[in-house]
Amino acid sequence: MNTENIRKKFVELYGEAGALFTSPGRINLIGEHTDYNGAFVFPGAVDKAMVAEIRLNGTDKIRAFALDLGESAEFGLREEDAPAESWARYVFGVAREIQKRGHQIGGFDTVFAGDVPLGAGMSSSAALESTFAFALNELFSLGIDKFELAKIGQATEHNYVGVKCGIMDQFASVFGKEGHLIRLDCKSLEYEYFPFKPVGYRLLLVDSVVKHELASSAYNKRRESCETAVAAIAKRHPEVKFLRDAPMAWLDEVKSEITAEDYMRAEYVIGEVQRVLDVCDALERGDYETVGDRMYQTHYGMSKLYEVSCEELDFLNDLAKELGVTGSRVMGGGFGGCTINLVKDELYDSFKAEVHKRYAEKYGREPKFYDVVISDGSRRLA
Repeated sequence: MNTENIRKKFVELYGEAGALFTSPGRINLIGEHTDYNGAFVFPGAVDKAMVAEIRLNGTDKIRAFALDLGESAEFGLREEDAPAESWARYVFGVAREIQKRGHQIGGFDTVFAGDVPLGAGMSSSAALESTFAFALNELFSLGIDKFELAKIGQATEHNYVGVKCGIMDQFASVFGKEGHLIRLDCKSLEYEYFPFKPVGYRLLLVDSVVKHELASSAYNKRRESCETAVAAIAKRHPEVKFLRDAPMAWLDEVKSEITAEDYMRAEYVIGEVQRVLDVCDALERGDYETVGDRMYQTHYGMSKLYEVSCEELDFLNDLAKELGVTGSRVMGGGFGGCTINLVKDELYDSFKAEVHKRYAEKYGREPKFYDVVISDGSRRLA
């Protein structure tokens, strides 16, 4: 991310330089729709990030400029000062959530920009929240721990943006570590770093550039299916609070008591819990073939059992398999967005060219490609 334009604009608007902070977007290698089932996700921070220059201004006002949009906003720090601009609500929300936790902050000036692609499932909003949470914590010497910074970002989404997200995106943005993925237990919030140094392979996101409208209603229905299966299993095994707690054999015991659809949804989740653990073991051995195999299994499960894929994503996944890509799956909630692909170096160029050609021929639109490298989380740059 080139910071030159940010610095130039900052001085132009506010007179003198401030401090630079950054937080990255993220990918999730495997572990999809597992967070609300009390299981594991397996994200990593990427080399695409938001960057903000910030300087305290000694007032009770925030003056913000979104460089990518060419828009400015000015607002106070009280609840009734909420700005109208949707992008400014992220900055305002972080400031409010910090105050709600009993910390004193004042006004500041900021210019920010980013190269996290919008709509590609890399969580540009979490990167923005994490940048400001991390920066304000440091500039005002608040002493907030990193987990709380992630929760501040999550609460901003809930209370000021209207998105009931889990903790994964903000967690990955704050806790990211170069060359490592992070297994986060969504039930206990314990986490562990695993080495991700795929020598001879590259991670490539292929953006289908489609987003089907089903997503939010379908998401709620999938959650209900999981809860129905848990309730049925818990009658026999009261210790089961989430699908993560149940082996497949316990799901099979209640197969006749739940609908075929609810059974399929639960079957996918229980399988996905195991696949995350398999991938962790494989990475410790440096076994990227097993990692790739489990990625394909996840795509199959999301497409055929959880039914959150779509024709375009299935086409991209089939094409990856046909062209010899080591691993490929839909990344994110589904119904559009990207596939994440683990591609051998020697296949990389030909894979991109062939996908570009065949996807455009079939769907009349060009896919987008994003190379990602696993990188560090929130930090001060200068």
